[in-house]
Amino acid sequence: MAEVTQLIHEYLRHDKKFPHVLCPGCGHGILLGSLIRSVHALGIPKDDVALVAGIGCSGRVAVYVDFNTVHAVHGRALTVATGIKMAKPDMHVIVVQGDGDALSIGGNHFIHAARRNIGLTVLVLNNFIYGMTGGQCSSATPLGCWSTTTPYGQMEKSFDFVEMTRAAGANFVSRGTVFHVKTLDKLVRQALVHPGFSLVEVLTPCHTQFGRKNKFKSPVDMYQWLKKTAMPLEAYEKLDPDKRAGRIPIGVFVDNHEPALETRYAAMRAKLAKG
Repeated sequence: MAEVTQLIHEYLRHDKKFPHVLCPGCGHGILLGSLIRSVHALGIPKDDVALVAGIGCSGRVAVYVDFNTVHAVHGRALTVATGIKMAKPDMHVIVVQGDGDALSIGGNHFIHAARRNIGLTVLVLNNFIYGMTGGQCSSATPLGCWSTTTPYGQMEKSFDFVEMTRAAGANFVSRGTVFHVKTLDKLVRQALVHPGFSLVEVLTPCHTQFGRKNKFKSPVDMYQWLKKTAMPLEAYEKLDPDKRAGRIPIGVFVDNHEPALETRYAAMRAKLAKG
């Protein structure tokens, strides 16, 4: 308990509307705890961290943490973060986005940031919905699910964040859930120190806008669903293909060490400086 209190006082801004605005049962607070534990465990000085967040429930993370922070406009967090990383390549630049912010409004920026393999740690808090702005469907809303813009069920297939990021060429691609906290902590720590574009997709319940309108009676039901549905990637790959339906693999999907954009840029600049 003493260690928890220390982390709270060291890493959170206490004058920024605490208690937080997140709904009961929301998993975003669990991710917030995972992030500050990971930064602390790695011994990264707070002044060496820049955190950029987009619009939505996930954007509150930038308000609460005592790092260098930017609250960017909707869908443009990665463009702001790219500028910071190119100007300050030694900084740990973290981007926190929701599923709508990342792959709906900001989808083009997300694909090209991954393609460039720029050294950002990107935490996508995927709750399958636009949670703060009215419960509209996002690019991650599962087929058939209810939202305010799909009152008869989502008719479009959802994006797979892992497959999209892998195909775009990112160095590190992973997925965790807020139920599997120890695994999530490990993934965040790995992403923070990995070169190049590093994704952690975080499955996090939104009971207010998604859960209760899609037959989850309580937040507990949503966490039980995560417990039942998510499984380690290694175990998932051993399943027969016909038994994989309805299961979600979690873990590390891509672990490459190609030079990041800022590294390639520095090498080119040094070469040109020599004439």
